[in-house]
Amino acid sequence: MEPLKQLPILRLPFRAKEEVSKGMHSIMKKMISSRRDNKFPILRLPFLAIEEIFKTMHPIEIINFSMISKRTRTVAKLIRFYTKYSIDLYIHNAPEIRLDGRKDVVSYVMTSDKKMNGKCEEKEQNGCIERKVYNYSKDPVKKLKQLSTHVLDIFKKQTINYLSMQMDAFVDQNVSIIDFLKTNEISVNDCYLYQWEQNNVDENVAYLLNTITIRYNLETWLHIKTYFFDGKIPKNLEGLYFMNSEWIGFEKLLEIYCKSVILGRNWISVEEWNSFFKKWIAMETNQNLECLQLSHKHLETFRALVLHDIPHEVVGEGVKRILKTVRNRSTEINGGIDIRRIDGKTATFFVYREFWTESLAMSIH
Repeated sequence: MEPLKQLPILRLPFRAKEEVSKGMHSIMKKMISSRRDNKFPILRLPFLAIEEIFKTMHPIEIINFSMISKRTRTVAKLIRFYTKYSIDLYIHNAPEIRLDGRKDVVSYVMTSDKKMNGKCEEKEQNGCIERKVYNYSKDPVKKLKQLSTHVLDIFKKQTINYLSMQMDAFVDQNVSIIDFLKTNEISVNDCYLYQWEQNNVDENVAYLLNTITIRYNLETWLHIKTYFFDGKIPKNLEGLYFMNSEWIGFEKLLEIYCKSVILGRNWISVEEWNSFFKKWIAMETNQNLECLQLSHKHLETFRALVLHDIPHEVVGEGVKRILKTVRNRSTEINGGIDIRRIDGKTATFFVYREFWTESLAMSIH
């Protein structure tokens, strides 16, 4: 009989491979649960066999395996199918790192409650299995950074898919968290920043925006105290959503260069909006803007105060159109007010209704 290392396992019939995979998965589970007394030489298997075993494992088993020794860590890093997992970071009172494989989600939660240490939770929802593992630490943020370094290394990631950060949860450690991302050259796809209290986090927010590369979307629910806030607004984003934008003045408005924009509770004057739309018509600012949403603006008042000297057309209520709105959504509207850019693009102003709120929206088409 041929040695195991020479068996053409990938040429076996599907059912045979399935049985081998089940057997190897059972062996791996026993190995991980009793690794100190393990007698099965798993690391002597051909690499393809090991890789097949890994395909049957969920992230908790993979991470546990990688922590057994330097050798198991090296083997885990060689596996090639990890691309299906994205990594999210949640920095709040109980910080966590999450591995999302769509149908298989695992969260490692850092807790300062000793009673929660080692506790595991599992639930199935809409065909997705969600597992949560609690890890005790006197310094949850430090523990999160250590585990994140390991997970990012094993799963060969340089990008956090989603970063949710409560800026007033660990105020004294905000800079160290941002430096951790910077030192490891980690970029962020989607970033969500918020705070619960009214304390001043301006410097930390500015440092994050000036330090971290955000690729697609930025949403903030912050109480920026300084009108002369010196954080750089990321450019070329798919979505830029400032739900409290009192700190956005006219100069900051002209710096915005993103497709989908929400400026909630802004203090920009009607004269400044008039100047902004004139610049937009002349293609002097934010040429890639596709939709803009402002809060608490009455359409007719807006027309009278902002568009009074800008050529525009009031479209009859009988005209129905489907227009793009923020967050990659669309809505059907009746009428609206149109202005045109010098390249022929049309911007339509209308009242956008969502749940119990109304906002003034602008959609370019």
